[in-house]
Amino acid sequence: MFWRVLRQSFLEGRRRKVLAGVAVCLAATLGMALATLSVGVGDRMAQELRSYGANIRVVPKGESLSLGSLGLNPLKGRETLAEDDLPQIKDIFWRNNIIGLAPFLNAEVEVSGARVPLVGTWFRRDIELPDGDPFTVGVRTVAAHWAVAGAWPEADDEVLLGAALARRLGLGPGAAFDAGAAGRLRVAGVVETGGDEDAAIIADLALAQAVAGLPGRVHAVEVSALTVPENALSTRARHDADKLTTAEYDTWYCTAYVSAIAHQIEEAVVNASARPVWKVAAGEGAVIGKMQVLLAVVTLAAFASAAMGVSALMTATVVERAREIGLMKALGARLAEINGQFLAEAALIGAAGGLAGAGLGALLAQGIGRMVFGQGLAVPWIAVPLVTLAAVLVALAGAAMPARAIARLAPVEVLHGKR
Repeated sequence: MFWRVLRQSFLEGRRRKVLAGVAVCLAATLGMALATLSVGVGDRMAQELRSYGANIRVVPKGESLSLGSLGLNPLKGRETLAEDDLPQIKDIFWRNNIIGLAPFLNAEVEVSGARVPLVGTWFRRDIELPDGDPFTVGVRTVAAHWAVAGAWPEADDEVLLGAALARRLGLGPGAAFDAGAAGRLRVAGVVETGGDEDAAIIADLALAQAVAGLPGRVHAVEVSALTVPENALSTRARHDADKLTTAEYDTWYCTAYVSAIAHQIEEAVVNASARPVWKVAAGEGAVIGKMQVLLAVVTLAAFASAAMGVSALMTATVVERAREIGLMKALGARLAEINGQFLAEAALIGAAGGLAGAGLGALLAQGIGRMVFGQGLAVPWIAVPLVTLAAVLVALAGAAMPARAIARLAPVEVLHGKR
């Protein structure tokens, strides 16, 4: 009898049921789309932000030393790292989160009678990782924000000139000049970085090593890593990881905090001190965190609106079926049975709307991902049952007020037309 009455209710009130289902479906669509964006936007935003510079700088341990409050470091610029150890950076626990790295070596050459900084690096190179897989590295993977007028160097004697130095020397792409111990160099392009490189010659690492007399050595390595926002645990670990409990240490170590990745790089590379660039890391975490909060607020607002829509439609249904409800009460139906029928209707509406909305939301998220990031986002399929459950709960919440209205209906009044 219960299911027969329920089926009859859907057949007779199709229009209102469809409208309620559409309201829940729209909320579920938005919820699924924003859930997908909330999960995927972190990695996509991190990749976008990585194009504006590395977030970890690796230097020799001697670089991080200082003499008391004077801040003097007699070893500064004297210690180096082994170039052959750099592939070990991609052999840490969070190896897949390392998306780029570039070594740097500083030297000086004489140009037109003046000493000019020479910065050696890899522009783009494929290196072999410890597991045998190739990996593309170089400044083009960690400094995509560098604005190059001309072309990137390809030949060993081609270099980039910093914009300030190019203006001072009056040189542009295609020009050649003598650089003392470095020999005759050709300008492939002029680069503007907004940093010290604007006043330097940027050449291949091997050329700088030959000029400095440091074959196979580098002064620093800039690393781009995908990370999660820092929290209280990572802050404590950053100050003193030894004070963490075993469980806390394992949680910190196995989470992609920038501090945890830096710690693992220090373990992997001999004589290395890895220091996060906190301005970059903190800014990235703040942007992603605020965006995820915004998405959550919008999702809650959508479900709240759906609940109000379902409530209005179910209240109208109670008014329309008041005589039927009064008759059921007069025939001995218990309040729980009548409420159960209305709640079952709401649950079915929520389940149908939630499933349809989850599918539409996944498609919407893919469209947004391609429009904003140029590629689709991975759909967290665990969100499908969660969004459907949320839709059912929203529909049930919307049916709560009509259920109270049912309890106040008196059979005598509604059957005699007084209500």
